[in-house]
Amino acid sequence: MPLDQIDVDQMHREEEKEMTFLEHLEELRWHLVRAISSIFVFGIVVFMAKDFVFDKILFAPRYPDFLTYRAICGLSNLIGLGDSMCFYPPDLKLMAIQLGEAFMTHLKVSVILAFVVAFPYILWEIWRFVRPGLYENEQKATRGIVLICSGLFLLGVLFGYYIISPFAITFLAGYPIAGLDEATASLSSYVNYMIMFTVPSGLVFELPVIVFFLARAGLITAGFMRAYRRHAIVLILVVAAIVTPPDVMTQFLIGIPLFILYEISILIAKREEKRYEKEFGPA
Repeated sequence: MPLDQIDVDQMHREEEKEMTFLEHLEELRWHLVRAISSIFVFGIVVFMAKDFVFDKILFAPRYPDFLTYRAICGLSNLIGLGDSMCFYPPDLKLMAIQLGEAFMTHLKVSVILAFVVAFPYILWEIWRFVRPGLYENEQKATRGIVLICSGLFLLGVLFGYYIISPFAITFLAGYPIAGLDEATASLSSYVNYMIMFTVPSGLVFELPVIVFFLARAGLITAGFMRAYRRHAIVLILVVAAIVTPPDVMTQFLIGIPLFILYEISILIAKREEKRYEKEFGPA
């Protein structure tokens, strides 16, 4: 490395060290202010688009013409199974039971959806605060981390929305009980389930990134993940069996992507494990 570049890096480090604790807090405060402001701005947009958000997004999995139902039925006919894989949601009626429930649910949806949309910007603000404290090799290793995390999160949310929610709604709303004539749910209950199907799914899809940092720190190995692969498969199959109709094909539609995610995490752990051993020796 050129001497002048070394001097620049040393000066940068000295300047970072000279920042007091209060100055770091002040810098963090402004990053948080900008991140929260982005949620506020997107929240206003979502709030104003109430009819579109509820009818075209949140309530869409209730309708038989939802993309997932049509796609799976089309796949069933394409592979020669006729309509055996076709399924549709029951007639689920929604009601606002409590006073102010519709308004409070509208506010909750605005905040949650704004968080999902603003997630890449929030990560970018966090990264801008963390990045100056990293060494050059650490910055290179985490290059593009905001884009990767954002992509995985949004992919997970879409997976929860298009795959998990249709199966889960069909199962939960159509669960048979003697004497139950029709399925009725409160608006807040339905929205809470939709949030539960999507946002946590986005966080679960961050598994490769979490494994990357844990393996880089020497806290997890590929061998450990391989040893618990069977446990992971059983857990994935149990989850898939709970939220899908009782046929193997639809269970695989949910289980396979989650299993692929786990296998990708093992490959990442193996790569970072080799790098850790090269830098610090065997763990």
